[in-house]
Amino acid sequence: MVKRIVNNVAKIGLFFGSDEGNTESVAERIQAQFPEGSIDVHDIADVTQMNFADYEKIILGIPTWDFGQIQSDWEEFWDDLEEVDFSGKTVALFGLGDQFGYGDYFLDAMGMLHDVIVANGARIIGQWSAEGYDFEASKALIESENCFVGLAIDEDQQEELTDSRIVQWCQLILPQLHLPN
Repeated sequence: MVKRIVNNVAKIGLFFGSDEGNTESVAERIQAQFPEGSIDVHDIADVTQMNFADYEKIILGIPTWDFGQIQSDWEEFWDDLEEVDFSGKTVALFGLGDQFGYGDYFLDAMGMLHDVIVANGARIIGQWSAEGYDFEASKALIESENCFVGLAIDEDQQEELTDSRIVQWCQLILPQLHLPN
């Protein structure tokens, strides 16, 4: 296994799935918050299980579709994902959803993704406060801590908050990924 190194820092692999471009846009905005050249961005539609082996630090982005469904490219990769060994890997998650239109399923896909990778050994960082959101239920919510398993983005109802949420979340995870902020 070859580790990708930038200025003596192991690179981060950012993997996302996106049908309409919102998750891809958020992935690019997250990448822009990190030191130049420190993140490799991958569309989940174009990867194999082997791509995950190159990284000890990973960011995963997934939108929730309709009534709690997984985005199509992630769905096609799901069986492979369940076989990826995340032992020793530090993983941050971000998810997109519509808290008003689909408030009973807000960010469910991120919660399902979280459960798979934790079962496969991932160490999760980047939990995000549920304050400022209005939804009925979410598989991504850690109720006892009133936070989500990762960054919660709603490009449909709170688009004006996306950039500031990305900046704040990246400032939170940069030190946990051992990168300067």
